[in-house]
Amino acid sequence: MQEEKKKRLEDMVSKDEEGTKRTTIILEKDERDFVDQMIREGKEPGIKPLISKMLDVYRSMMIYDWRFPGEYYCGISRIAFVNVELLNILIQHIPKEKWREIGKEMGAALKVSMETTLGLQAAQRENWENIFKRLRVQGFGDFYLKDKYLLLKTPFIGYPELWEGLLEGLFDIELDMKTTAPPLVFEIKTQKPLPTQ
Repeated sequence: MQEEKKKRLEDMVSKDEEGTKRTTIILEKDERDFVDQMIREGKEPGIKPLISKMLDVYRSMMIYDWRFPGEYYCGISRIAFVNVELLNILIQHIPKEKWREIGKEMGAALKVSMETTLGLQAAQRENWENIFKRLRVQGFGDFYLKDKYLLLKTPFIGYPELWEGLLEGLFDIELDMKTTAPPLVFEIKTQKPLPTQ
């Protein structure tokens, strides 16, 4: 009987090693107070979902690549947390007729960054969801593909001509802007063929 109990205990212990591992985190009082306040205010549903979200952001943004405070690289691109107001001031001083072309250049640069960081071809539609996720995590907004339409909810800057060019440069497509206020809707008119290898 003792042998049987011992065998069952060993089986249970070996199964736990293969599955989820339990971890204890000791938080300082001010850290725990901050977490409790976020939960009370409804900003987070609980400590476990909060930690899971933090780890997802850590992986998605490649935060483990931070060199020093204030200097952060995501693949080949240096990322800076910038106030949107500063970008809007900069954009306001560019003639409106140049916004789409500047957006295309920005999209082409973003394409190189995304392709080298994620290892995905941005022009291939099957990769767009992964690119949308990266853009969302980096604060660009929420992107959706619905049939032949690209939707952008909550864009971080409010200049649709700039977005039109950026998306065209990023995905090698031609768009027709359908709305000028968020959510921004763009119809995909054409997609450039991928080069054959």
